Amino acid sequence: MAKKAVKKYFSFIILVITILLMIFTFVGLWGGSVNPAGNTARAMLCFALPLIIICNVFLLIFWIIMRRLHWAIIPAIAILSSINYIGTLFQARSLPSDVETKQGIKIATYNVGRFGKEASGFIAQDILMEMINQKVDIICFQEYSDFAEETKNQDKFKKYFPYMAMGKNDMVIFSKYKITSKKIIAFDESNNSALWADVDINGNIVRIFNVHMETTGFNSTLHSAGKMIMQGQQVEDNKILKAIYGNYMVGMIVRAGQATLIANEKRASSKRIILCGDFNDVPYSYVYNTLKGDLEDGFKECGSGWMWTFRGKKKVRIDYILHDKNMKGIAYYTKKLTYSDHIPVFLKIKL
Repeated sequence: MAKKAVKKYFSFIILVITILLMIFTFVGLWGGSVNPAGNTARAMLCFALPLIIICNVFLLIFWIIMRRLHWAIIPAIAILSSINYIGTLFQARSLPSDVETKQGIKIATYNVGRFGKEASGFIAQDILMEMINQKVDIICFQEYSDFAEETKNQDKFKKYFPYMAMGKNDMVIFSKYKITSKKIIAFDESNNSALWADVDINGNIVRIFNVHMETTGFNSTLHSAGKMIMQGQQVEDNKILKAIYGNYMVGMIVRAGQATLIANEKRASSKRIILCGDFNDVPYSYVYNTLKGDLEDGFKECGSGWMWTFRGKKKVRIDYILHDKNMKGIAYYTKKLTYSDHIPVFLKIKL
């Protein structure tokens, strides 16, 4: 009897966890529909969605093994509700083998981390050669640095990409096609910014957005904590966690305001749009949803496999290329370069 009671109690606890995880899944999936200001818990669940979905999979397997199929329906519903979200991270298709022979242009976005702060210009040259090898037509760089010992980095790039639109601080767009106009979009009280450039692609004017949203604040907090430890100061783990959480929340709210500013710029444009950049946020977040609007996520349309763009301990997708729905994506992929904590994203697209 005691053994049976313990088994029932254990099953009841697992059932409660199953129901809670389904609720967390739904809240996370819709967490990006509201501004994170005043809704921080919902916003954080967006970030935790991959882990929540994995837990739902384990619970589904558990209830099937236990032959409690009526309870297995709960995690199954949660997983099925997450199909669109999963599609922003994984696509069960392979890249076409004839990408380069198909008509279209190729866009790249890359947070180059100021070329590793390397003054000789060798890293910038290596990145340029990779872009040439990939047959890129338009490049959007974030954290770009023009400084090099002998010549400016732009002098190297403009030999192959003759048109250039420089933004505030670290933003630049290089293009093989003529740039007819541009606008710098400054973010208040932030080193980050955005930029758009109208590019004449064989008579078709396309507005290319290059955005660099507010950072998460993780690295700066950990750097400060490490500096204190090196100086022999006492740093409590809970204080570090509180600082990281606080910085992430502040960054999330700031990014929300920046995303709204970009969305307004998009709405004011009558031109077709391709939006590239470092969002510093995950899919289905408020920032992602606001910037995406009615645009197409290039990866969902023509990407393959698992998609991540940040090379930290936790590989996450925070760099994107979105485009108008009247364009057709051909191939969306990344290249595992090691010059920055980000990796470049490429999209071959037909206008």
